[in-house]
Amino acid sequence: MNPFHKAGRFWRGNLHTHTTVSDGKLDPEHVCQFYQAAGYDFIALTDHFHPYFQWRLADGRPYQTDDFLVLTGAELHAPGLEFSDLWHLLAVGLPFDFAPLGEHEDGPQLAKRALDTGAFVAIAHPEFYHLSEGEARSLGDVHAIEIFNGTSIDHNDKPYGWALFDVLTARGHRYSACATDDAHFDPERNDALLGWVMVKSEQLTSDAILTALKAGDYYSSTGAEIYDLQVSREKITVHCSPAERVFVTGISYQALAVSGNGIRTAEFDLAKFKSPYARITVRDHLGRRAWSNVFWFESIG
Repeated sequence: MNPFHKAGRFWRGNLHTHTTVSDGKLDPEHVCQFYQAAGYDFIALTDHFHPYFQWRLADGRPYQTDDFLVLTGAELHAPGLEFSDLWHLLAVGLPFDFAPLGEHEDGPQLAKRALDTGAFVAIAHPEFYHLSEGEARSLGDVHAIEIFNGTSIDHNDKPYGWALFDVLTARGHRYSACATDDAHFDPERNDALLGWVMVKSEQLTSDAILTALKAGDYYSSTGAEIYDLQVSREKITVHCSPAERVFVTGISYQALAVSGNGIRTAEFDLAKFKSPYARITVRDHLGRRAWSNVFWFESIG
């Protein structure tokens, strides 16, 4: 259950990217070149799957190399929300013959159809468009919730999804938590190289990365790094890039924290930590963060 103790290495990737196939400002080739030059190991091209954009999926396969992977995906949309006209669902690993939205298809049905193809499916930027807890729960067994979305910073200053994530986790739902750019390369917004995932896998292949994502074998970052996590029922030890504060967060207000100047190792005694689960946050002096996925203590020997 702990990706830091699994075989392989961490690969850096962006799971939410738009191109000129929908409303992005760069074509797929130049988007791929941009992320590869920035040191990423993989990206997912996830243009809006909508009739306005002719239901197309961007094809990045011609721009793959031996050390740079391009995953096929889409941001899926369906009508039927209380506070918004469209669902926003991130699906990575879709087949190119994924069918357009059916005449009476809603968000939960669309999510299930994407899951049935073997895609990694996440709830995109829930705070951005005021997705409710009930609406999120109606999606069933999707894999993740976007807890950081870079383009939302300069769009409406609602980049996070932690409020929804934490309520659903407290109710026992077991999502993973992903940070993304949602890059459009709009010159009026800074929306690239802001949030990413570090995925633990033995190979840089579509199957290996998707399997790891669906298993939650990754952590998310806006700049901080987690080098190792040792988690037991009694103690958590974090090894990280220099930090000013490291948190262990649980249900309700349950939390532990260590602060200092340039922390590289933080140890937490869990004797008074009354939560069935924990997640770890590393925050550096610039406010950049790294977030683990949730550890459930019942699953830890």
